Amino acid sequence: MSEFVIVGAGIVGVSTAIWLQRAGHSVTLVDRIGPAGGTSHGNGGVLASCAIVPVTGPGLIAKAPSMLLDRRQPLYLKWPYLPFLLPWLAKYLAHANEADTRRIAAALAPIIGESLADHQALAAGTGAERWLVPGDYLYVYGSRSQFEADALTWEIRRAHGFTWEELEGPAFSAYDPAFAPEKGFAVRMSDHGRITDPGAYVQALAAHVKRQGGRILKGDVTDFVRENGRVTGVHISGTTLPADKVVITTGAWSKPLAARLGLSIPLESERGYHLELWEPSVMPRAPVMIASGKFVATPMEGRLRLAGILEFGGLHARPSRAPFKLLKNHARAAFPGLTWQREVEWMGHRPALPDSIPIIGEAPAAPGVFLGLGHHHVGLTGGPRTGQLLAGLATDTKPNIDLSPYSPSRFVK
Repeated sequence: MSEFVIVGAGIVGVSTAIWLQRAGHSVTLVDRIGPAGGTSHGNGGVLASCAIVPVTGPGLIAKAPSMLLDRRQPLYLKWPYLPFLLPWLAKYLAHANEADTRRIAAALAPIIGESLADHQALAAGTGAERWLVPGDYLYVYGSRSQFEADALTWEIRRAHGFTWEELEGPAFSAYDPAFAPEKGFAVRMSDHGRITDPGAYVQALAAHVKRQGGRILKGDVTDFVRENGRVTGVHISGTTLPADKVVITTGAWSKPLAARLGLSIPLESERGYHLELWEPSVMPRAPVMIASGKFVATPMEGRLRLAGILEFGGLHARPSRAPFKLLKNHARAAFPGLTWQREVEWMGHRPALPDSIPIIGEAPAAPGVFLGLGHHHVGLTGGPRTGQLLAGLATDTKPNIDLSPYSPSRFVK
């Protein structure tokens, strides 16, 4: 039995811990805040298996400037941060073409394409099942013509085996009368799911890790312990924690630790916002992506969570007010007559790599250290599969997919 230290207790880290325990190993989870203290608490809650098409689709370069200047669009920038962002942004936008869009989708599909089944397998017997709800996922458009304008996105999804039902006019209203008449067309994706309280879900998974004998520590990991060129532990809050192997799943905060492993990861924060409307007067039947606003509305326990704004501004700037206002305006436009009793605001950091493909693999210059990070907006969706792959790699189990697209070696200094 090996002793594993997993740095980061979000969905990826906790999933890795569970799969390692099921393989008979001892695990310690370390997190600076605690389980689900970051993005795993604040995500949109959708198991968006079909979300394989990256933001950097064809045409983004032409649209981005006007989106940044239009406060009704879901893209924001802290302008003083622009000089720091430009090198990363240039690499990011270089992928805004059809060939790269198809290549990225092909890499994401094995990680997120079976998300519901992956979560069901992960949560089985943990007590976290109560928050996992199978169901539909809707993409809502104003009209069929708007849907047809997204033809490339849907063609790529079809090529990866996704199917759907198209609901128009009365058929859409019959399926769910909650939406405004202006939202006249919907794509219904079955075999998806939602988490009705993402923070509680990940905390329940972490509690299962503890019940199975794992340790959960709160603290900052600042460096690695090395003996004869191999990592044998980590430094945490002034003490040393020994380990046979280490897994890094620290999301948007991963750059400093990765640098100590010989990796220069061009990692940025996609600052994500959510607004929770408690005791809403209108609740959609299923999670929905409102295509015009690029925001998600997800039914959760006692509230409707609105999420999906993208802002660049680094890890330290305070939240902006405009994204919350935009989410509220979009919700009122989508759901006529919507009222609520109270609202809760949140801003967090999604880990964004310029090629939109997560890192999953062993650090080339540090045998025994594995990384799983960089999932952009599909971290919850892909967390269980990523954790399973990391556990397999760390225990020398041959994966059933080609892991070369996710290799950390593409970021060696």
